[in-house]
Amino acid sequence: MYNTGVEKVQLKMSSLEDLPAAASVLLEEAKEMPVVLFEGPMGAGKTTLIKEVCRQLGVQENVSSPTFSLVNEYEAPEGNLIYHFDFYRINQEREALEIGALEYFDSGRMCLIEWPSLIPNLLPEHYLLVTLQPAADGEVRTMTINRV
Repeated sequence: MYNTGVEKVQLKMSSLEDLPAAASVLLEEAKEMPVVLFEGPMGAGKTTLIKEVCRQLGVQENVSSPTFSLVNEYEAPEGNLIYHFDFYRINQEREALEIGALEYFDSGRMCLIEWPSLIPNLLPEHYLLVTLQPAADGEVRTMTINRV
């Protein structure tokens, strides 16, 4: 499904206290690659990580998963826009096209995309793939960042 590229970073997170450091590493990796895909099973922490990324970028408004609207727009300082997508509920890629997903992805602005596996033909050529995987005990999560 994905060209997994070269693994850049793998971090273990054992509690929410590890989240700021993980988001900071992710933001460092995303400096030159604004489209970031988030994969992982339900409850892996995709939205929680995105909330911390947005907080570190200076977003003041409430960050929540756009499960029904498909995209939320957040404003960071100096008018920088961040787009947060959640494609969990789409049935066809056409639904993403209808909201202008390709224009968002090509905007040069940060795009944070949950459930990108549901729109494989619409993904840009280059992106960061963040995979979150909880351990069997549910306590430790592994975050892997690949540059594609």
